Amino acid sequence: MRRLFSAAFAYMIVGVASGLFYREFTKINDFPEGGATQLGLAHTHLLVLGFVVLLIVLLLEKAFALSESRLFSWFFWLYNAGLVLTSAMMVWHGCLTVLGLESSAMIAGIAGLGHILLSAGMVLLFLALRKRLFAAKPAASAVAVGSAVAA
Repeated sequence: MRRLFSAAFAYMIVGVASGLFYREFTKINDFPEGGATQLGLAHTHLLVLGFVVLLIVLLLEKAFALSESRLFSWFFWLYNAGLVLTSAMMVWHGCLTVLGLESSAMIAGIAGLGHILLSAGMVLLFLALRKRLFAAKPAASAVAVGSAVAA
């Protein structure tokens, strides 16, 4: 649970900082306000996919003990690797755009790999959630129900 909290907090800090970087980097380089660049998208991706999604997963962990599933650790690392790759490529591509430099297919390919890792992580999250949601009920619940019926 502490890992989720720390990761969500880190993504919140990096997401806000990337928004500040986007604003200042475009101003310093006289990039037209409202011009198309992926720097603004990196800010949004980091805040939503990092901060918000991991806070929701933290709540799911609290309610369903997701980390008891072996799939959860795989989700956590694949998802974070995908988000870091995707966001880094957005920042790189955005900086090249602001500087008026040519981008390469390599950037798109690595960003695509990041999206694949994000997707695989989400699938693993749902598999872990399904496993915990539909797990056999603990014996303590059966005892509590049985004693309530006897009373």
